[in-house]
Amino acid sequence: MVVCGDDGLAHRLAAELRGVYREQVVLVVPPSLRTPPQPMAGRARAASAALFGRMVTAVNRGAGGSDDTLVPDERVMEAAEPTEAVLADAGVDRAAALALVYDDDETNIHAALTARRLNPRLRLVLRLYNRRLGQHIEGLLDQAAELAGATTAGGRGGHADITTTVLSDADTTAPALVATALVGTSKVVDAEGLLLRAVERRPPQPGEVADPGLCTLALLSATSSDPAGAEGSEDSGDGPRLLPDAEAVAAATGRGTVVLEQVSYSGPPLPARRAGVMPFASLFSARLRWSLAGLVAAVVALAVALIVVTDDPPLHAIYITLLDLFAINEPALGAPTGQQVLQLLSGLVGLLLLPVLLAAVLEALGTFRTASALRKPPRGLSGHVVLLGLGKIGTRVLTRLRELHIPVVCVEADPEARGVAVARRLRVPVVVGDVTQEGVLESAKIHRADALLALTSADTTNLEAVLYARSVRPDLRAVLRLYDDDFAKAVYRTLRTAHPAALTRSRSVSHLAAPAFAGAMMGRQILGAIPVERRVLLFAAVVVNGHPQLEGRTVAEAFRPGAWRVLALDTAARGRTAGGDPPGSGLVWDLPDTYVLRAGDRVVLAATRRGLAELLGRRTRSAR
Repeated sequence: MVVCGDDGLAHRLAAELRGVYREQVVLVVPPSLRTPPQPMAGRARAASAALFGRMVTAVNRGAGGSDDTLVPDERVMEAAEPTEAVLADAGVDRAAALALVYDDDETNIHAALTARRLNPRLRLVLRLYNRRLGQHIEGLLDQAAELAGATTAGGRGGHADITTTVLSDADTTAPALVATALVGTSKVVDAEGLLLRAVERRPPQPGEVADPGLCTLALLSATSSDPAGAEGSEDSGDGPRLLPDAEAVAAATGRGTVVLEQVSYSGPPLPARRAGVMPFASLFSARLRWSLAGLVAAVVALAVALIVVTDDPPLHAIYITLLDLFAINEPALGAPTGQQVLQLLSGLVGLLLLPVLLAAVLEALGTFRTASALRKPPRGLSGHVVLLGLGKIGTRVLTRLRELHIPVVCVEADPEARGVAVARRLRVPVVVGDVTQEGVLESAKIHRADALLALTSADTTNLEAVLYARSVRPDLRAVLRLYDDDFAKAVYRTLRTAHPAALTRSRSVSHLAAPAFAGAMMGRQILGAIPVERRVLLFAAVVVNGHPQLEGRTVAEAFRPGAWRVLALDTAARGRTAGGDPPGSGLVWDLPDTYVLRAGDRVVLAATRRGLAELLGRRTRSAR
């Protein structure tokens, strides 16, 4: 396996392939990234000692336990760019898979085109932010491999499918970041129209029967409800228990669970707005609309009174009233007294109409001028999510929140950030300002918010914002995006100890994204990843053919506790349902335990990282 990148995701991905899948890895990084990045606390302790305070000890204690440390027998190459010579030296012509995870899309695309020419049988995994461009690149590179005769039928017999997979760390991590901030939702996987929700539930009370949902994904660690406890790590023996069987679930008393629920979005779609076109009601304020309605009623009343006084036909009476209203009728000299009084009243109403019409014009112009401007948080807003940072991660999270119809207020220091245009299109309130300055979070109504998502690119900014928000709302749910995984773990433990009654999560983007990238390098279609404390569950779509652990076995026999579990059958892949019914579409979740998995079936399963590696059946490093 060859991994090329210029940030922490490359190191995390290499560690994932090496430690979980036991693959030989060649890591290509710039000279400045020869060693993994140091935790943020070590880089900024001098400038931020007062801010970190009591966290320094915890960070120092956890900094030595990173699994990103390079092993002695791993080959590491230093190169500023992945040129053809560098890729050839890395052994791309003999590699099984290549991951290009540079932060620049153009660099990844150029290297992918070169690598496909060097090795048409190479499996490619690209990190691209532009999803539309990524779809075209996938088709282009796969077509090039097909024309070269490199694609194997079915991808079995010791060879995996020769495919190109385009992933985005923003898309991979956004569901987990969004779900952590939502009420009653812990984790979400959303890919290709599939929306799954993993709900964290407390231990049932005596006599209470817990709803198992679709299945039980995990038993939480015994210390998960203890503020002083440490979350289980990947190698700890007292951490969470993933994919337990029914006996283990029944025997686990006093431990929380994570259960899976299927969620189908049934709410109304977001209204499609054409540029420059706004609803008529939004052009004028409510006070102005009432004023116009009052004037219309006055005109109607004057017209009716004129009909009664003069016995004119209705149309003629309305015409005379409008002439009097706009002061273009002749004076009613010699007319009856009642008609003269009505003419004076019509003139008075006409005088009142002029300022109302002027106000309507000014309001309409002002509304059109501010249509493209950023909205401000409305008065009385509460129960919303405050989102800090509208970079590529924040933009994806904002889109997910709006899809779920969650009220959001964004805070961004750069008015030209890439997510500002998205917020304007979605009509989401945005506060432009530095979150570290006094009054910015108050403008976002942080004191009435339900959750805070700190997703800026600066660790210290995210940490400072959460600490300040905690002083305003001690019970506020907070999610931090932190660069370093060890630092994220130390911050989480300290904040949980200081605020045991509040929900706090610190997430490293590389920690959340690496499993999906590693799974794609192994040739599996990864639908998403769900973090369970410090571990990760993967959801993958797998064709049964060629997997002896699945093919010819019943659903119950194919279930291996702690490794993998079949969740659903994709009926569209084979054109039949689990009971042999006529062809259907979608996923069948209520598979009976006696259903026999056949070679042509395509199933959705949940698996641990080691379980998925075992299911792939690849040779370990020692076997080579």
